Amino acid sequence: MSYEDEASATPTGDAARVDSARHPASMHIAFFLENLGGGGRQKVLLIIAGELAARGHRVEVLVCKAEGPMLDQLPAGIELTTLDRAPLPLARLYALRADPAGLSALFRPVLVTHRPSETLAWLPGLVKYLRGAKPDALLTGTPYMNVEAWLACRMADSGCRLVLTEHNDLSQGHPLGSGFHARYLPALCHRAYLEADAIVTVSRGLATELAERTRIPEDRITVIYNPVVTPDLVQKSLEPLDHPWFAPELPPVILGAGRLGRAKDFLTLVSAFARVRKLRPVRLVILGAGKGKKDKPDKRETEIRELADRLGVSADMDLQGFVANPFPFMKQAAVFAVSSRYEGFCNVIVEAMACGTPVVSTDCPSGPSEILQNGQYGPLVPVGDDAALADAIIRLLDSPTDPEILRSRAGFFTVSRAVDGYERILSGRNAAG
Repeated sequence: MSYEDEASATPTGDAARVDSARHPASMHIAFFLENLGGGGRQKVLLIIAGELAARGHRVEVLVCKAEGPMLDQLPAGIELTTLDRAPLPLARLYALRADPAGLSALFRPVLVTHRPSETLAWLPGLVKYLRGAKPDALLTGTPYMNVEAWLACRMADSGCRLVLTEHNDLSQGHPLGSGFHARYLPALCHRAYLEADAIVTVSRGLATELAERTRIPEDRITVIYNPVVTPDLVQKSLEPLDHPWFAPELPPVILGAGRLGRAKDFLTLVSAFARVRKLRPVRLVILGAGKGKKDKPDKRETEIRELADRLGVSADMDLQGFVANPFPFMKQAAVFAVSSRYEGFCNVIVEAMACGTPVVSTDCPSGPSEILQNGQYGPLVPVGDDAALADAIIRLLDSPTDPEILRSRAGFFTVSRAVDGYERILSGRNAAG
C-alpha cells in the first residue's frame, strides 16, 4: 500500500499522533533547489524540510542561487548552503564521467544541447558538497535536477540515499511534456530514476503519467500527498486583511491564486468572472506574480489586464502580486476558483478548504479531482470552459459548501502525515510502514 493510501484511510487524531512519534534516528538530510522562488514546489519542499528539522534531523537546503521571495521565510533550524558554479563544459565533463555507459542517454539532453538545464553548471558544486558533507540523504524535485542529483551521487560515491520527487503534471511546459526536452529526456530519466532509492509523486494521476512517460514501473513510485495544512495555517488566516473589498456589506469576492503563467489559465477565470459579473455584483482578486523583470511588465499580467479591459471588468478586478500570507484572503473570499490547465497536486485547493472556503476547479490533471474526490467536495468543470466555470461559481455563491465539511477534508493533507512518509523513505524504512 502506498503511503497516501494509509494517510487517506487514517483519520486525524490519536492514531496519527502515535505514528508521528515513531521517528527514526537523527539524519543529515540535504534538499537541492535552484533558488527560493515563490513557486508551489519550493514552498512544499521547505515545509517538509522545516518539519524534519523540528523532528531533530539536521537539514540543509542547497541552492544554486540564494535568491527569491522565500529567502527570508526559511523555517527555523535549517542551514542554507549556496553551491559553487562551474563552467558549463566542466559540468558536462562531470556528467559524462559520472555515467560513461550512459553516453547515448546523456548525449542530446546534457552533453551537446544548446538549451541545457539551468542548473547543470552547479553539478560539480553538488559533487563537491556530497564528498565533503556526506549527508545521509539527498532530495530534489524537477526532472533535470533529479538527473543532476543522480549524477552527483554517482560521481561523489558518498553513499547517501537519493530520493527523487515530481511535483508538476507532465503537460506542455514540463520538460517531459513537449518539445526538444520531451524527445530526449524520458530515456535519461528512466536510467536515473531506476537507480534512485525512491521516487515520489504528489498525486496518483502524476504517478501514472510519470510511469507512462518514462517507462518506469508504477509500483516503483510512491505517492505522498503534499504537506499543505500547517499547524499555523488557521492562525494565519485570522490575521487582519488590509484590503477594501472584503468588508461584509460589499459584493462577494472570487479569489484565484498562483503564478501568472499559462498553466493557471487566469484568462479563463477572468472570462468566467465577466459572465458572473453580468448577472450580479461580484469582484475578482488574483494572488500571484509572473516572471516579468523589474524593468518591464510581465507578459501574462499584461494579457490578463487587457482581457479585463475588453470585457469591461477592470474596475472589479485586482491583481495583488505575490502575497506572503494568502490565508486571510482565502478565509474571507466567497469562492476560491481554480482555472488551471494542469497541476501536479494543487496546494491552494487544500489551503482554501482548510480556511472553510468553497472551491471550484477545472478537472485538470492531476490533483484537483483527487483532492475534491471527483466533485464530492467542490464542483469540477472542463478545462478552458469559462461558461461552465461561471455556472459553478454562481452555484457556490447561492449555495456554499459547509465550511466544516471542507475543513474535515483538508485534514487529510497535513504536514504531519506527509512528512511521516518522507521520513520513512529518507531513512530507508518501508513507505507504507
